[in-house]
Amino acid sequence: MDLTLLRTFLAVHRAGSFTRASASLGLSQPAITAQMRTLEKQVGKQLFERLPRGVAPTGPADELARRLAPHLDAIEEIAAREVRGVDSLRRTVHLGGPTELTALRVLPSLSDLVRRGLRLRVTLGPGDVLLAGLAAARHDLVISDVRPRTRGIVGTPLTDEEYVLIGAPHWAARLPQSRILAQGPAALEGVPLVGEAEEQPLIRRYWSTVFDTKPTAPAAVTVPDLRAVLECVRSGHGIAVLPRYLCAEALDRRAVVALLEPELPPLHTVFLAVREGTLSQPHIAHLHGELIARAARWA
Repeated sequence: MDLTLLRTFLAVHRAGSFTRASASLGLSQPAITAQMRTLEKQVGKQLFERLPRGVAPTGPADELARRLAPHLDAIEEIAAREVRGVDSLRRTVHLGGPTELTALRVLPSLSDLVRRGLRLRVTLGPGDVLLAGLAAARHDLVISDVRPRTRGIVGTPLTDEEYVLIGAPHWAARLPQSRILAQGPAALEGVPLVGEAEEQPLIRRYWSTVFDTKPTAPAAVTVPDLRAVLECVRSGHGIAVLPRYLCAEALDRRAVVALLEPELPPLHTVFLAVREGTLSQPHIAHLHGELIARAARWA
């Protein structure tokens, strides 16, 4: 069997589209279509089903890709390193992640890999949108605050975000921790809330974990950037729930104050997600492993 056919097959399987595979391989779409027809005749099975947008692999295609990928990727790695003298990391990785965590933790931790030759193309957005893009092969790796549940997507716990209820110092003076501990959310009635969306996902998670209830008041201010939420709190607009990493410096400077330090702080797991089979590609596997190792050192 021609290795070129197998290489093209694997590119189509990973891309979920003849068009995207064409761009990655530098081949025309008719050439890829012809190669897949030839391969289907050789294996005697249909490998892809045409969809309105892209293609879907059949069961035999998934099985062939699972068995083929590690070996073909190993050959590509040997050819790159031993024949062409190219560092396997000198490839482009399409990475998706939440805006603030990616900006403040992920990208700063990868500077040495970029200097080594890694090329990053970063997409920012909510976890569910990014996971859909991962399933459609628009991303190679996705950092998601939503647990992946889609078939063919594998999620590994990356880090835990600790949530903190914060306010400007004058709110701390008006809302002593003892009162909040004694009265629960009733102590916060009438206090303006600052959230990142109308649904107030962080506030809802905090209320559910710490107070075992849901917030009843709408946010006074909503702004879709957690760094802007922090600035609103610092300026005295109201109180908010934020990941500790994002407000740690402001807490150290007493620009904002933790209104409550529960015995068991609320945590939320962030996942690193990939499509099944793609970790056989050295550049993706390398970045995947580095992210997990470096996340363990994030403060």
